[in-house]
Amino acid sequence: MREAAIEAYLRDRVKELGGKACKFVSPGNTGVPDRLVCLPGGRAVFVELKAPGKQPTALQRSQHKKLESLGFEVWVIDRKERVDQFIAEYMGR
Repeated sequence: MREAAIEAYLRDRVKELGGKACKFVSPGNTGVPDRLVCLPGGRAVFVELKAPGKQPTALQRSQHKKLESLGFEVWVIDRKERVDQFIAEYMGR
């Protein structure tokens, strides 16, 4: 499965919940997560999408740590089942 298919699945699942999975681009900040997921109730989570079995690069991990140090959650998702886990976690909050 390709990363693009997982990304589309995430986008569609979040939309079903009434949220948005915005493509996140930050010029001058290479390595930021792929999506900023905005969920009902004012919840925002960064999501890094990967092809199955792939891991974030060192630069991506560094950016994730910076965001986490500010209090944001960063999820790394590499398969549809992990999207479902992500959705289940946030629906339970």
